[in-house]
Parts: sequence; C-alpha cells; structure tokens
Amino acid sequence: MHAIGLAVYPNFQALGLAVASVFEYANLYRGEQAYHFRLVSEEGGPVMTSQGFSVNTDRLRDSTYDTLIVAGDNDGQLPAASLLDYLRHASTESRRIAAICTGAFVLAAAGLLDGKRATTHWRHAQDFRKQYPNVLLDEDRIFVVDGSVWTSAGMTAGIDLALAIVEQDLGLETARAVARKLVVYHRRGGGQSQFSALLELDAKSDRVQMALAHAKAHLGSKLSVESLADVARLSPRQFSRLFREETGQSPAKAVERLRVEAARLMMETTRHPIEVIARETGFGDRERMRQAFLRAFGQSPQAMQRSAGREESVL
Repeated sequence: MHAIGLAVYPNFQALGLAVASVFEYANLYRGEQAYHFRLVSEEGGPVMTSQGFSVNTDRLRDSTYDTLIVAGDNDGQLPAASLLDYLRHASTESRRIAAICTGAFVLAAAGLLDGKRATTHWRHAQDFRKQYPNVLLDEDRIFVVDGSVWTSAGMTAGIDLALAIVEQDLGLETARAVARKLVVYHRRGGGQSQFSALLELDAKSDRVQMALAHAKAHLGSKLSVESLADVARLSPRQFSRLFREETGQSPAKAVERLRVEAARLMMETTRHPIEVIARETGFGDRERMRQAFLRAFGQSPQAMQRSAGREESVL
C-alpha cells in the first residue's frame, strides 16, 4: 500500500484537495487499498483555506509517506520555517516529494529544487525565478518530474500529476479508468503547454467557436476560409469579419496557431520525425512548419527538440 500525504498550511488553495479523489478512485477501481491518503499539517487539527473554511488534518510528523505532496496557495507565500525543516527531512524518507502550483515555492525554500527542473503556475514564474535562481524553472509545462521530485502547474494540473503518479504505481489502465471516472481526459502529458490556443483566441459566438473546434479536430485537412465559413454557416466575407472582431486575427493565422500547438505537443510526446509531424498537423512539409515555429517561438522545431533533449527524433 502506498501512503500519500497532502501537506497543507494556513490559507492554502482548496482546489488542491482534488488530488484526493484520484487516489480514492484508484482504490475503488482496483478493489483494494492501493493508496492510504491522509490530509496533514505541521501540528494537525483544523487548517483554514483561502476560501475561509477549514479542514481537519493529521499531524505531519506522526507518520512517514511514500509520497508527500505539498499544496499551494494563491500568492506563493511560505509556511512556517519549521515546516520547511520537516520537508527537508521528509525528502530523505519519502520515495517522492511533490508540489501543486505554488507549492513549488515551498519546496524551493526548503532547498529541495536546487539544480532541478521544476514548474509552477505561469503567473508566478517571474517571482519564482527572482527568488530561486538555482532552480531550472519551466513555467510552460503541466508538470515536471526530476528524479524523486515532482512539481505541477496551476491547481487543476495537480490532477494530471496525481494521475501520472497512479500510472507509475499501478499502470496505464488504472490511470485511464480513474480519469474516466473523474470525467477528465486521460492525464495531459507533463510536456504539454500550460497555454491553450483555443482559450487565448477567446471566441465569443457559437459560430466562431464551432469553426475553431472543427479546425482543431481536422488540422490535417485543408482549412480554407471557405470551409470554415461553411461550418459557421456564414459567407466567407461575413465569417472573416466576425472572426477578426472576436479574436483579433485572421482565420489563417488562428489555424496556424492551432497547428503549431498540436505540432509542439507531438514533438514533446512522440518520437515521430519532423516530416511526419508536419504532415499530421497540416503543415504539409517541414519548411512550412519551420517558418511557423520561427514566427511563434523564435526558434525552429529542431532547436526546440535539441533543448528538450530529443534531438534523436529529428533524424
């Protein structure tokens, strides 16, 4: 049985509690107590959330944990120094130590992230870098695993991190079953960006939203203004005008952003050659894809893969 402790401190963000359901449903699916989950704090007893209600906790020092997860708060504030001392000690006894969102600030303050790769919520990344320059921060990641230390982005990314823990412990089938039970997609890969082109485009009307959803689902097809306008049930001229009003850019530029996002995810989660990725995401050839990456990221796909240690996949 795996002992999981979720460590909280005053004014923690209650959404972090959602990770408990991942381990609960893993137990239900397996029909056994694969995980023993406990909500813990430094002294035990009630701990106040940032929303103003409290939760009851066990005393952290009363047990040891296979995996100890530190919750985050809304501002990246640190708990008492004595809790940081305990985390340093716990890291030598636990197989994994993890943080959700700004919980990365806590691990960093305890010295547990020095020289390691980590992530946190993108909104707090600049402050994190200033405070902890010895941490290799990558804010554009859902979660990052570096040895025994796991960190995740914003609060919902804690669910992805917990699903990845279940997959490592109990296998892919169990993780997928838990994701279905929670009505979420099977966990996003750690390499997936925190940002979503669809969210950033922020379409208001159903017509433009339908066209964007169609484009994302058919990136390998020819996505002309005429074909997207047909999905939106508008003339090409009406569609182009409405699209630009709502998103601030042309349909062609938006489709390129969707393709770049999809291509980057394929690069991070597969070992397909660049030519295959370019074809699957609708660029057609590697040169068109290279130009799109230069516009979006200021570097080529090959350079991005080299920086991620995936150079062999472009050969």
